[in-house]
Amino acid sequence: MELTQGVRFDTLELSPEILRALMERNIVQSTPVQAGCIPPMLEWRDVIAKAPTGTGKTFAYGIPIVEHIDPEDESVQAVILAPTRELAQQIQDNFVAYSKQLALFSCVLFGGVNQNAQVEALHRGADIVVACPGRLMDLMNQGYVRLDYVETFVLDEADRMLDMGFIHDVRR
Repeated sequence: MELTQGVRFDTLELSPEILRALMERNIVQSTPVQAGCIPPMLEWRDVIAKAPTGTGKTFAYGIPIVEHIDPEDESVQAVILAPTRELAQQIQDNFVAYSKQLALFSCVLFGGVNQNAQVEALHRGADIVVACPGRLMDLMNQGYVRLDYVETFVLDEADRMLDMGFIHDVRR
């Protein structure tokens, strides 16, 4: 399905908290990729999306993820894998922005830095984990991350991740 225009966010049956967070950032109208992804994801349907950089793909999957999180559940409920630390941090920043009205906690995991702060963030009870595959696997192997109750899994920039040689980590 190819959409050529977006829709108003207030027509997408989003929670008042998310609508308020979007309005605080003066975001009223969705992009075509958001209009195409948000409704089926809110219904727990799988989605594959391809769109140019800067078209709002992170919001397209991030908003439904935030809507589905059960703040009473203390397990990791969603995992987003990204190929680079820069993208992982950008995704994390977006989750912080549009979930700030909700009792949710997300954390970002990537290599090249000391893992202590990331382990502490996990211990605080992350609902959403945004991670690069290598660091996620490392922390899983050390017993710091359990993915037993993950309900939503996103491969952001999947083609790039696979081109970079992460296929074995992704499969695991």
